Amino acid sequence: MKFDHILIRFGEISTKGRNRKIFVDRLKNNIRDVLTDYPSLVFQGTRDRIYIHLNGEDHDVIVERLKAIFGIQSFSLATKCESEITKIKEQALQAIKSLSQPNDTFKVTAKRADKQFPLNTNELNYQIGSHVLINTEDLTVDVKNPTINLRVEVRSEATYLTCYDYKGAGGLPVGSGGKAMLLLSGGIDSPVAGYLSLKRGVALEVIHFFSPPYTSERAKQKVIDLTKELTAFGGKIKLHIIPFTAIQEKIQAQVPENYTMTSTRRMMLKIADELREKQQILALITGESLGQVASQTLESMVAINDVTSTPIIRPLITMDKEEIIDIAKKIGTHEISIRPYEDCCTIFTPASPKTKPKLEKVSRFESYVDFDELVTDAVNNVETIIVTKEKRDEFNSLF
Repeated sequence: MKFDHILIRFGEISTKGRNRKIFVDRLKNNIRDVLTDYPSLVFQGTRDRIYIHLNGEDHDVIVERLKAIFGIQSFSLATKCESEITKIKEQALQAIKSLSQPNDTFKVTAKRADKQFPLNTNELNYQIGSHVLINTEDLTVDVKNPTINLRVEVRSEATYLTCYDYKGAGGLPVGSGGKAMLLLSGGIDSPVAGYLSLKRGVALEVIHFFSPPYTSERAKQKVIDLTKELTAFGGKIKLHIIPFTAIQEKIQAQVPENYTMTSTRRMMLKIADELREKQQILALITGESLGQVASQTLESMVAINDVTSTPIIRPLITMDKEEIIDIAKKIGTHEISIRPYEDCCTIFTPASPKTKPKLEKVSRFESYVDFDELVTDAVNNVETIIVTKEKRDEFNSLF
């Protein structure tokens, strides 16, 4: 069967009422971005479908990329013909012949989206099925469990014939839910938090805290690679590398050891929030899971959150580690995250971090240092990288 189109179906977008066109247009643009290296493709959007005209392009790679795009419920390789019964029957016969093996069974499932078409659904099923039976030798009909289910969708502009559905990623088109800043550490959790936020339509910018010479260039490379993996789900991502050495050294010198972790997280949130405001971004995202480590108890969150009134999205808050690891493996970030290069969150971890820190105490410890000046200096010296699918090879060549 020669496929000349891909037919894309929506999930949640279908419930968006008068705003549906905004979501469809966003999804169409996201698909274009992911398939930008296929300039021959032609895109057409309607209220309930997006059609991609392949124009001779190899569909195998395109199919794999479409599986990762949020907002797609399912999609099918399709062949297109004129909405005229004789042409539909001939195209159906060609499709069945190209796909069938001896002793296969088949079924025709017609959908008459064009209510002006002269035949109803039952008549379409009968005429197409009869034509296939008469012109083949080894095929029989099985309406319950056929080897081939030939779907025929008759629309006013054309008819599309498909035989197999690919499952899409679901969710909402990236960007339809605004933009948030993801705090990406280099561990297992935060990339998963980014992935789940993308699935709900949130576009990402990423911030990473880098503390040379305590953290290496390979740790920085790990974060670039993690960001690159996330581009498969949302297109290019802006990555901000924050110089964090001076702040961490000051915390180690001025704050009691069991409170250094709390103070470090507070400074990270302060910096992220200042950069978020500068970039006109709506929220922050973290990979926190309740109770997983000392800084992720409710008491710690109260003390850390006090530095900002900005909404903080925590997609993993009720997940256990095994659930998070399973998603990390599924999306391709796990193997990168476990590379043995420490980030700034782990290099100064105290032996006995406070699990129930007091807000008034950490505030008092920090009051002896002008952290605001250090925070502003860190934001002003940020290194920003635009990470795309092509960037990994470029950065790998540096090491």
